[in-house]
Amino acid sequence: MDIEAIVAKVTQEVYARLAETQTGEKPARAPMLSGAELAGKLEHSLLNPDTSADKIRQGCEEAKKYGFANVCVSPYFVTFAKERLGGSNVGICVPVGFPHGAASTNAKCAEIREAILNGATELDVSLQIVAIKSGDYAAVEKDLCEMISVAGGRAKVKAIYEQGLLTDDEKQKTLAIIQKIGPDYVKISNALTGAKACMNDVKFVRSLVGPKIGIKIDGGIKDAKTASILLWSGADRLGCSASVQIVTVPAEA
Repeated sequence: MDIEAIVAKVTQEVYARLAETQTGEKPARAPMLSGAELAGKLEHSLLNPDTSADKIRQGCEEAKKYGFANVCVSPYFVTFAKERLGGSNVGICVPVGFPHGAASTNAKCAEIREAILNGATELDVSLQIVAIKSGDYAAVEKDLCEMISVAGGRAKVKAIYEQGLLTDDEKQKTLAIIQKIGPDYVKISNALTGAKACMNDVKFVRSLVGPKIGIKIDGGIKDAKTASILLWSGADRLGCSASVQIVTVPAEA
């Protein structure tokens, strides 16, 4: 068992014992899912800055073989990925305004139009972190509204919530906007801080956005046990670069 699997196991046990202490009852444990059960929840991330066409080709073949929900590729590779995924049910997810969301709304909307034209079926759209940090929530709301409008139902929209950069107050206000506007998903991102995906983060977001908005989370998800725990805690999608490892190495009980 590697260190990350150990951490995941210990984390689950700690939270389970805390819950037992508070309620006097043993809480349910997360069921360990099989590779086949996990695959359709995984977004196969191919976004490293050194990603080559050969890596995209390989990633697309892996996605088709295992039945991943989609491949996540940069705008540069959308057409290339579409050609290699033809005839499959694997989607194509494209980041917009990534990673800081600081581009103008017009620029991000132009990215969305081009991505959809080239074959994107899902969009991970970065919110304007600088506006959030400046307290300009009207700008944050307008930005997200316009991006969803431009997508026009032609691609699913996931609003990226970069939690590690936000205060508790900023988190609540940002999630209130997301709940109000209603994108298809909120993505709990750890891309800019390197933090690990945590089931408590999922539960916190779910408590504020309600049941109708999907939740995607990323951040160091490398084994089937961690993936199973996050899905059990309320996540609907997981962003992973270790997708193949997750579905081929069984979860330890």
